[in-house]
Amino acid sequence: MTPQQPLDTTAPVVNRFDSTAAWRAVDDYFATLIDEDAALVAARESGARTTMPNAEVSASQGALLALLARAAGARRILEFGTLAGYSTIWLARAAGPEGRVVTFELDEGNAEIARENLVAAGVADRVEVIVGPAADGARGLVADAVDPFDLVFIDADKPSNPEYLAASLHLTHSGSLIVIDNVVRDGAVVHADSDDPRVQGVRAVVADIAADARLDATAIQTVGIKGWDGLVIARRR
Repeated sequence: MTPQQPLDTTAPVVNRFDSTAAWRAVDDYFATLIDEDAALVAARESGARTTMPNAEVSASQGALLALLARAAGARRILEFGTLAGYSTIWLARAAGPEGRVVTFELDEGNAEIARENLVAAGVADRVEVIVGPAADGARGLVADAVDPFDLVFIDADKPSNPEYLAASLHLTHSGSLIVIDNVVRDGAVVHADSDDPRVQGVRAVVADIAADARLDATAIQTVGIKGWDGLVIARRR
């Protein structure tokens, strides 16, 4: 086996060629695999009215979350970061009519948009939107000793990723999946000296996962209409 070359983290991250158009074209091509109905389209487009426009996952990523949830047989799902509820709808539909999704959203205006979208998608009865800091909401669930969740999707403020992971480990069981979004950040994650708190939040949570014997995990780089990013997918042993 050829020894792996050491990673050069001193050079700036640059794109050798502009492939954004190609990434978008490929996403459009594979859209034939995705069942994004009118309610999902409306929820995605309503993200423009939130405090973080264009921050929702792509359609292909939403479909991936739903597939993971179904493959894991997830009936109880926890989400950090609601925004307009686009990923929430994917997860709630995957959980099924008897399922339950709890999702944290900091901003009441965003939560109201999400509630409207959840009603339009026919899943409002299985989703609880908790407004306020996600860390506080998670601590409340731990204090209430709620039933464990089968899948956790972490897609909120990145500096708090380690805290969200720690809470998730209190709120899951053996076999649960924990998915963390936006972990590549156009390659910036490799820069240990980055002054971006979002990058440091990702690096800290990756280190925590790597050091935790309870977790098996991998990371997947993604490209597409959302640019160059990726997911960490972890499973509790």
